[in-house]
Parts: sequence; structure tokens; C-alpha cells
Amino acid sequence: MRVEPFTVGSYVHVYNRGNRKADIVRDIKDKWRVMQALRFFNDSHLSQNILRAVLELNSNQLPNTVFEAGWPPNWPEKDPLVKILCYFLGPNHFHLLLKEIIEGGISKFMQKLGTGLTNYFNLKYQEVGTLFQGSYKGRTLKNNQRYLEYLSVYIQVKNVLELFPGGFKKALENLDEAFKFVEEYQFSSYRDAVGLRKSLIIDRDILGKIFPTPEAYKQFARDTIKGMKYEVLSDLLID
Repeated sequence: MRVEPFTVGSYVHVYNRGNRKADIVRDIKDKWRVMQALRFFNDSHLSQNILRAVLELNSNQLPNTVFEAGWPPNWPEKDPLVKILCYFLGPNHFHLLLKEIIEGGISKFMQKLGTGLTNYFNLKYQEVGTLFQGSYKGRTLKNNQRYLEYLSVYIQVKNVLELFPGGFKKALENLDEAFKFVEEYQFSSYRDAVGLRKSLIIDRDILGKIFPTPEAYKQFARDTIKGMKYEVLSDLLID
């Protein structure tokens, strides 16, 4: 599936996975590199060469550059290409919920992200070729708030529960334990949504208005998973 048409103001569910379903991250540093790339590639000024210098300088402080460190003072003021509302990173794929805020912003951001991560992976592991299974895929959300709400749970909760020991079915048998697992997973924006940290990656945008408190989103996420309500997204999800 290719990316469906969208305009400024559109919300787009973006997805990609490793070439031949291979892993796109192999260790903890790779995972933090992806998080760092999500933050620093989301800027109209920065080239991949500048980001590479940042990656090298902060090799031992990756989480800080995502959640604590300010924008480098010698760089132009940040000019975002997109709004990242939520995300999930798994071993061999990722999901993003993006908002187009300037014309061509999502396309430019995803091009920088895909090329930058492929270059990093190939350099580190002495490999060649593309990291991902073709260009990114995307579904444009229609004007349906409920879909947006359920999609946020699908991206940053259900995908994490798929990694729960024993899988998603096991998670459903013990939701208390399963949601503790989600809260502890570092590579999903759920922790930000429920107030456990403040990411420099995401912008809550409309989700912050719909769910003004962490408790409101926690309850909605739990009800959505327990009631399997995300299944209404079957026409949006990407194979």
C-alpha cells in the first residue's frame, strides 16, 4: 500500500518494517538512535550530516538528547516538519501518528528518517542496501475523532502488548500486569501520554485536548483493549 493523499491539517498513520521483515534495531543503542532521529530529523533546517555529528557526540547519552537536553544553542531555532502525536518502535517495525503542518512535511520527514536510519545501520553493521521494506506506507485518517482515539491506543499500547511475555492473548488474561509492562516500555509514547515522562519528540495536539489528564487516557486505553474496540480500525490498519 502506498500513502493515501492528504493535505495540511491531515492526520496520517505511517508504518514501515524491516526489509524481508528483518530487525531494524539490534540492541538498546539502536533503539535510542531511532528515538533521537525522530526528534532531530523533525526540523526543516537540519541535514543528515549535521545529525550524524550529533549522534556521534552523544553516543553515551542517548536518552538525554530525547527527553532532557535542550535544542543545541548553535543551531537555528527548531522549525518542525510535522507533529508527532504518538509512536511505537518494535524490533522490526515502527508506527507513527503524524500531522501534516506544512506542505510536504511528512514526505520530507520520512525521507530523512528512512535514509538516515539506513545509513546508520549500514555503517554500524557493515552492511549494504535498504533497511526498510520499500518506502513508508500511510493511511490518512478521515474526519472521525473516535478512529483517532482508537488508533492512538493501537499504536502506543496494543503494539507493546504484542511484546508481552506470552503475547497479546496472555496480556488480556492479566491486564494489570500487562499495563505495567506498557508503562515500563521505553520505546512507545504511552509513557508520555500518561504523565510518566515528558518527551521532546511528541506533540499531544488534539489528543491532549480530548484527554486532558493522564487518568483519562489510562482509562480509555484500558477500556479500548479490554473491549477490543480497536478492531473498528480494520480498514485503517496496514498489513
